Amino acid sequence: MQYWLFKTEPDAFSIDDLANIPDGIEHWDGIRNYQARNYLRDVVKLGDQVFIYHSSCKYVGIVGLAEVVKEGYVDHTQFDPESKYYDPKSTKDKPKWMMVDIHFKRKFVKTLLLKEIKTMPEISEIGLVKKGHRLTILPVNQNEFAWLLGKC
Repeated sequence: MQYWLFKTEPDAFSIDDLANIPDGIEHWDGIRNYQARNYLRDVVKLGDQVFIYHSSCKYVGIVGLAEVVKEGYVDHTQFDPESKYYDPKSTKDKPKWMMVDIHFKRKFVKTLLLKEIKTMPEISEIGLVKKGHRLTILPVNQNEFAWLLGKC
């Protein structure tokens, strides 16, 4: 099993949106960064645990937990001219973008704020605390995942 942090802007899709889906399962679409795409295509696997992280909002931080329930497959939004994720350079023969399905597990009582995470000496490897890491999908090592989960 591997561990991840998936960033989202809560005004676009929040932990509450995921929690309110009847079966709690949603595809994680719209990833338009090649490194993040490669993670979805090649590395993220069934059963992996995912922190849901709200960014670009008042309380930036880890807000909940999900699990990968379907491994990487073609992101259909890249082919839809009406979608904000449309990519005219992508074709059905050579799709560029991937997505996975995640299942809501729980929302945390309070947000584990980024400013708190940055003060934790136990957390040094996650991209959140490193300069220049702006990916929407970040790997989290097992020890840091356990530590962060214990703080949520």
